[in-house]
Amino acid sequence: MTTNDPQRSVAFYKGKTNTVDSESSETIATVRRDIADALNSKNLAFLLGSGCSSFQQDGRELGIPTMGPMAKKFMNATTGKHRITATDRQRLKSSLGLNLDDKDYGNNLERLLEVLFAQEIALRASTRPAMQKVHAVVQRVIRSVTAYVRSACTDGEFSRGDETVLRTYMQFYRRLAQRDRALPRPWVFTTNYDLFNETAMDRLGIPYINGFLGSIERRFNPSVFRYALSEQLDISNRKWSSVDSLMYFAKLHGSVSWESRGDGLFPVVETAPSLISSEQLLIYPSPAKQNASFAAPYSDLFREFQTRVVRDQSVLVTVGYSFGDEHVNNIIFQALTIPTFRLVAFVDPFANETVTKLRELDDPRIWIVGTEDKQATWKAHYFSTLVEDILATGGSDNAEEAINSVLTNLLGRGHKTPDSGARR
Repeated sequence: MTTNDPQRSVAFYKGKTNTVDSESSETIATVRRDIADALNSKNLAFLLGSGCSSFQQDGRELGIPTMGPMAKKFMNATTGKHRITATDRQRLKSSLGLNLDDKDYGNNLERLLEVLFAQEIALRASTRPAMQKVHAVVQRVIRSVTAYVRSACTDGEFSRGDETVLRTYMQFYRRLAQRDRALPRPWVFTTNYDLFNETAMDRLGIPYINGFLGSIERRFNPSVFRYALSEQLDISNRKWSSVDSLMYFAKLHGSVSWESRGDGLFPVVETAPSLISSEQLLIYPSPAKQNASFAAPYSDLFREFQTRVVRDQSVLVTVGYSFGDEHVNNIIFQALTIPTFRLVAFVDPFANETVTKLRELDDPRIWIVGTEDKQATWKAHYFSTLVEDILATGGSDNAEEAINSVLTNLLGRGHKTPDSGARR
């Protein structure tokens, strides 16, 4: 791959200085070398955002849409079980002056939920019969929005056999499993609700600790994060060695596979989404996220996140995350007060005000990797780019090729590595 292709331009900011020439054929090699050095730091953590689970190819979303496209599709829907009916739209407009056709809501479900939750709190306190009827409408619309978000994370091309996004996750974990065994095991945090991470690790046979214990009933117990997995090397001498490929994994905003049950000491259960009878435990995209993150089990998960990023010689790599969650940002910003902490953000360098502020700090510990051209189809900050071009060693992956050969020639179910496609 060469970077003199205008569709493959790269910016690599250290502080507020772009340290590479996007037209040079050596750019990717330079970025790869510096990132590899950062990933060899003593304590390594990744934060995967919604962009990692989105993959658009030929105008089709093969994964889960990010918030903007998701909001547009939901607000423009005229059919489907999760749509807002015309009657409810009219009632909100006439009774509360809330016009859902406003462009502020058409691109931002978080803004819509902010208004709806505020109205719900006020209406709940009213004793007037007319307001109680409006309250029922607001509750119904909130249920429609949250049900749609859950549905988007479980129903799509990926649930009907397309494995494009899953294969990218598998490549990511295959690369991560090759980390030097002398270094502490890496942590992967995500704000996503979907199951791509778990499925990828299961497919690869990579053991991971995600805070749940059990077999028939896997219940959340934060003490599990203190555990490690070891293999016995010599029975007679009781020699043990840690499992090289072990991952620590935490879902900061919950999961479509989590359910709250009132029984037992640990009431949060992990199970298949199809077996969940009550509402999943999710922190929905609304300003209430900050308060929700203080409640169990989220308080335990955010404590782990904070603990990991403030350790000596820690590197946090963010991918698919545009710094839109204030409660997550606060932990990252606090970590920047630690002299040995480094932030490596794969994000559009001009994505928003927060990213611009990070760049303008001119802190050499803050690295931002991305493509500045808004019209480019290939972008340096895509998850697939990180996996295929940045984490790659530069040569072929012999293990991956060998596995593909077995699948194709012996088992008859080989797969092709997906093209980068168009991604958001």
